[in-house]
Amino acid sequence: MSAIPTIELARFIAGLQYEDLPAAIRERVKDIILDTLASAIAGRQGHESPQVRALARALGNSSDATVIGGERLSLAGATLLNGYLITAVTVCDVHRPTLCHVTPQVVPPALALAERAGASGKALLLAVAAGLETTVRVGLGTKYPAFRARGWHSPGVIGPFGGAAAAGKLLGLDAERQLMAFGLAGSQSAGTFAHWGTPTIKFHQSRGALSGLMAGLLAEQGFLASREILAHQDGGIFSAYSDGGAPDAVVADLGRRWTLEQISLRLWPGASSTQSATTALFALIKAHDIRPENVAEVRIGLSKEVYDMHGTLGWDDKFKALLSATYVTAIVLHDRRCWLDQFEPARFQDPAVGAFARERVKIRIDPSIEGTAAVVEIKTNDGATYVDRRVLAKGEPGDPLTRAEIQDKLRTAAAGFLAADAVERIIALVDGLERLEDVRELLAAVRAPGGAI
Repeated sequence: MSAIPTIELARFIAGLQYEDLPAAIRERVKDIILDTLASAIAGRQGHESPQVRALARALGNSSDATVIGGERLSLAGATLLNGYLITAVTVCDVHRPTLCHVTPQVVPPALALAERAGASGKALLLAVAAGLETTVRVGLGTKYPAFRARGWHSPGVIGPFGGAAAAGKLLGLDAERQLMAFGLAGSQSAGTFAHWGTPTIKFHQSRGALSGLMAGLLAEQGFLASREILAHQDGGIFSAYSDGGAPDAVVADLGRRWTLEQISLRLWPGASSTQSATTALFALIKAHDIRPENVAEVRIGLSKEVYDMHGTLGWDDKFKALLSATYVTAIVLHDRRCWLDQFEPARFQDPAVGAFARERVKIRIDPSIEGTAAVVEIKTNDGATYVDRRVLAKGEPGDPLTRAEIQDKLRTAAAGFLAADAVERIIALVDGLERLEDVRELLAAVRAPGGAI
């Protein structure tokens, strides 16, 4: 077993160069950045986004960094708010093995520091790659089942490490200072599932982004921290938050195997764990032209883990509606689409949709289902039965979103908010990120006219 995973990881991140990234990884990171921008622009519709914006504005009076789809704020304020916007309407990425949304903690500090420095697109791409890879590897090191059994929520615990890695690349930290940044990140690790069903579960992501930024900036000054925050026997992350973890997983095949490839993206808003069911629903609608008035009953089979989180949740507010397997099933069948307007009061308070959800949608535990897989069975009034069993949701590594699908997601998120030519400009800049001399050109494109969220 590696006794010093934090040191090895810090050395790797400090030494990582753009040329070390395989071409496929560079393109994957572009996809993730573009998807992150789409998620953040969509996040302006989050019910609590104005509250987090008020907090972000209170963190400083400077205007050093851009809020995606918004104004300029301080480094801290923009990082915090961008972290929330990316995750606000639950349409961002997820690393399923550790149930961690990765981009909200990694991309905001990278954007803020890249903008301040006038860094190149290559530097931004490298920083985001470093942050994504760090977050996933630290997450794998927690041995997630044991970590989750203690009630911890991944983004707030492991996310700061990714933010610190991204910050470290843009600040030019050497291996020793990157090691201190990781120690400082771990000192801020926090967030539990006690907050499930409340907006605080999403605040873990934005606070994780700010923690990573602060860790990098403080380490840049030579501030001292633990040299082995991950595997230290007395209070290391793996001992304190898990059962000792799997330290070898953090450093296994570093630079040869890129774990960031296992990050999933979402085509639709809604809980990451119910995306397989949504994928199956759309497949059945397309194949059999199913209409709600012809449906006698819909049965959704989920694993016990997913059922416990989403199977019995009501939909009396926007956030719960996004997480409710029952409501999402009903609204997808009624509207044949799934975007943010399906989660506004006009839809989730609709009596007809509510009656359909309560009377015809049956969510159950299926012992044959594992993880986030799902089985959807629809019985129609004429006696027919249609079944779709999904192991993978659309957007997972085995069925990834195409660049074109991500571009369309951005167009949908920005519709009526950013001008069409501005959206196409963002798409072009991200597509050619390695040729961009100054990322401030991209950040200017994502700012909203008038500075509104």
